[in-house]
Amino acid sequence: MNYNLGFAKGKMELNIDEKNILDVLVPNEVKIELTGEAEVKRALENPIGSARLKNIVQAGENVVIVTSDITRPMPSKVVLPSVIEELNEAGVKDEDITIVLALGSHRAHTEDEKKYLVGEKIYNRIKCIDSNSTEYIHLGVTSNGTPVDINKVVAEADKRICLGNIEYHYFAGYSGGAKAIMPGVSTRAAIQANHSRMVEEEAKAGNIDTNPVRLDIEAVEKFVPIHFILNVVLDSKKEIIKAVAGHYIEAHRKGCEFLDSFYKIKIKEKADIVITTPGGYPKDLNLYQAQKALDNSKHAVKDGGIIILLASCKEGLGEKEFEKWMTGTEKSETMIEDIKKNFVLGGHKAAAIAMVLKKAKIYLVSELEDDFVRSIFMEPFENVQLALESALKELGEDSKVIIMPYGGSTLPQV
Repeated sequence: MNYNLGFAKGKMELNIDEKNILDVLVPNEVKIELTGEAEVKRALENPIGSARLKNIVQAGENVVIVTSDITRPMPSKVVLPSVIEELNEAGVKDEDITIVLALGSHRAHTEDEKKYLVGEKIYNRIKCIDSNSTEYIHLGVTSNGTPVDINKVVAEADKRICLGNIEYHYFAGYSGGAKAIMPGVSTRAAIQANHSRMVEEEAKAGNIDTNPVRLDIEAVEKFVPIHFILNVVLDSKKEIIKAVAGHYIEAHRKGCEFLDSFYKIKIKEKADIVITTPGGYPKDLNLYQAQKALDNSKHAVKDGGIIILLASCKEGLGEKEFEKWMTGTEKSETMIEDIKKNFVLGGHKAAAIAMVLKKAKIYLVSELEDDFVRSIFMEPFENVQLALESALKELGEDSKVIIMPYGGSTLPQV
């Protein structure tokens, strides 16, 4: 059978004997009524746990809209026009609105990237800045000891609106909601303090109510109130199939419930080989981002199995500290011990990869140099077909395979 799997801005072909296929993990069937901008407008008109946005803001107020950076598939250019239209209806002028692109610990954008993210019309109308382009203000400390250090423009706004897409997050449970603030517009030190709880058992994909990382994220709202959110769930084509708006927790939880109905995939058993991909650009720009698909795949592979990860990694590893950890140790196991002793942002993803390596080998299909891939404890391949052939040779021609075409989104559950 033939499959086309997302890789960079294109597809990579895979041919596999049907006898080897245990499962192909695609989203569940759910009823979709509206999509795209129409669904965004429906959500704005029917907020959850909140008044309508136009009844929350007032003319003359300084309003900040926080939305995702270029490493996220959030279709800001589709969502922003409806949000800004509602602000304008309330009397808020364009010059009183600032769009802040939440970088977290990621790199800054070029002006062309900002224009691409928000759309040319909005870019020409509304001030658009990166979250690291101003100083940060210290507002306090959460009960878990996380400093609340927030971008000044966001912290001093009269009203804050948070946009984002909801998908599984390997230790925060889910993306979206208050995550736009923490880590979105927070300092590296603050992010590091929050993420240090990733080593706890309840900090895992699909868990939210008892997740220490998520609970700490939402504690930040007490210091920097979130007045309204609009979150979306995307299908495999990155189209909006669900939008939720309103209260930063109530609306977010409804979005998570929908995500589970769509992307939490039940499997009867684990496979010898799992083939996974984030789905292509922009999620596979670097290994730092592609790691999410890798982490989800660990739930589908047998101990001692092989995970084949398709990720272009055109921009390399994607984060300096992550690269330092991945290239600065002789054994992958060392990273797990190091992160327990001294949590370092960037090192946390290296340790997460090391935890996967304890369970399975990783074959990496990428644009990285072969020797470099070997230096980061993975086996390099130029295409997925060669990787599969090698995996079958190693584990046996009758090995069972699970394919995860949307690895960053789908969460396998035995």
